[in-house]
This record gives sequence, C-alpha cells and structure tokens, in this order.
Amino acid sequence: MPVQAILFDAYGTLFDVYSISALAEKLFRGKGEPLASLWRAKQIEYTQLRTLCSMYKPFWEVTQDALLFSCKKLGLDLTLDAQHALMSQYAKLQPFPECISVLEQLKRDGFKLAILSNGNPQMLETVVKAAGMEPLFNHLLSVDSVKKYKTAPEAYQMGPDIFGVAPKNLLFVSSNGWDVCGASWFGYKTFWVNRAAAPMEELGVTPSSEGPTLEDLAAFVRQEAAHA
Repeated sequence: MPVQAILFDAYGTLFDVYSISALAEKLFRGKGEPLASLWRAKQIEYTQLRTLCSMYKPFWEVTQDALLFSCKKLGLDLTLDAQHALMSQYAKLQPFPECISVLEQLKRDGFKLAILSNGNPQMLETVVKAAGMEPLFNHLLSVDSVKKYKTAPEAYQMGPDIFGVAPKNLLFVSSNGWDVCGASWFGYKTFWVNRAAAPMEELGVTPSSEGPTLEDLAAFVRQEAAHA
C-alpha cells in the first residue's frame, strides 16, 4: 500500500538546532559553535540515558540540563540572563529554508502530516507557531505522553495509534541517523534527511531513501506514489 501519512522528527529535521550558535557566539565569543554542538550531543545522550534507566524528565528540562553541563565542560560562565536567552532562543528555532514550501506541497498532495518528537507539548506548540507551521500538521505528537524518548518502541507506536494504520504504511522522516535506525527497526518506511552528508550508522539497517534536504523527500514521495 502507498504511504498514507508522513511523520517528522522536529529538532534537526524541521528546525535548525545549530542556528543557536549565532546567539551563543555573541554571548561567548569564539565558543558559539562548540557550545551548540556539545549542547545538542549532550541533549540526545541524556534522553537516551534517561530512557534506558526509566528516569524520564521533560525535554525542556533535559535541554536545560545539557546546556548547564556543556557550559561547565567548556569553562563558560553561564549567567542566569545568558541561560534564559539561550533557552528562549531554543523555543523559537528557525526552520530550514525549504521546510515550509515542501510541507505545503505535501499537504496539497493530500498527505496527512504529523510531528513525532522528543519535545514536550509546549515546546512543540511554541516552535511550530513561531514558524507559522500550525495549519500544516494534523497532529503534534510528543513522547511526553509515553514518558520514554526515541528510540523506545512506545514512542514510535504513537504514529500507528493516531493514524490507525500499520507502521509500514507510514513514512517517518528524520535528520538523525540513530532516529532513522530506530524507526526502521520499528517498521516504518523511513527517509533520512542527511544534511551533514554523514555515513550511515553501522547497525545493520538502512532507510528507505535519503537525501540532503526535504526537497529530496518530496521527490521520493512522488516516486513512491507513482509506483503504488
């Protein structure tokens, strides 16, 4: 059967988590990019550790914890004002340039669209609203409802549950290689938005397709529809 709905990871896929490096650079000259990079890596690590140990904490708090650690690791003096500024910026991350036009086209083509994200509900509502994407999504799915982060099967199960179809009839889109692997193992069709031209993880699983931007996703979806 053809793809009946498309689910998107949010952070790194639709919204540029590294765009925060510009503000970080203003606050900590010469350390903007290292801070943005370490913050993101630690954020993901903390979600995985907390899920492995059944110690869930909302993503906003995890993100703040990762920021505090990263600044300590880099020897940066994070004042309360700087912390507030960086977290406020994270709440309204910029979407990648092609996102809105691709999402609008997929919507016109009749696809139901959803976000399936580690972000807690308020974070997702805020960032989607700031980007003007509210009309494009049928659902904003947060792992907060299952209290486990991706790649836990319970997180991916939200897609089939909300759309009422099997995972094989859903397409999951992410820029994170580990997320694509988890979704593929779960049974989704997957598209890897490989923005960094990274090698595939050595986990014995590959996405249904990949490309450097969401425009490549649109081409893949059209191809799939033509062969359905």
